[in-house]
Amino acid sequence: MNLPYRKPSAAFVGASWTALFAGALTYCIGLWNATMGLNEKGYYFTLLMYGLFAAVSVQKSVRDRLEGIAVTTIYYGLSWVSLLMCLLLTTVGLWNATISLAEKGFFGMAYLLALFAAIAVQKNTRDSVGAVALPEETLGQ
Repeated sequence: MNLPYRKPSAAFVGASWTALFAGALTYCIGLWNATMGLNEKGYYFTLLMYGLFAAVSVQKSVRDRLEGIAVTTIYYGLSWVSLLMCLLLTTVGLWNATISLAEKGFFGMAYLLALFAAIAVQKNTRDSVGAVALPEETLGQ
């Protein structure tokens, strides 16, 4: 069932894209400047890219199911498993990394910001495409 919804505001769209670029860019700059091996940097970069894809995939499959669009159970499950694996592997990697606690916190927060922002950008993109004009009196409901 498709419920009507309004197009997201320009401010929210801008904030979402800014958060995505801020999270991903600061994470990548941190990796560039980190004193870890190239193989470790590749591991963390791969987790960022895979995590962004998994977060968008979860958002899309959950939204599709809510709107009555067919999503196979295996894709739905793989989306969730992928996202949880990315979070688990990032946590374990940072827990065992030989970097300072401040750097671990930096990478963790930049990672979470990027994942959350990817979900918001996907939601905004989908809402913008399928938005309908709603009368003002329906906004508070």
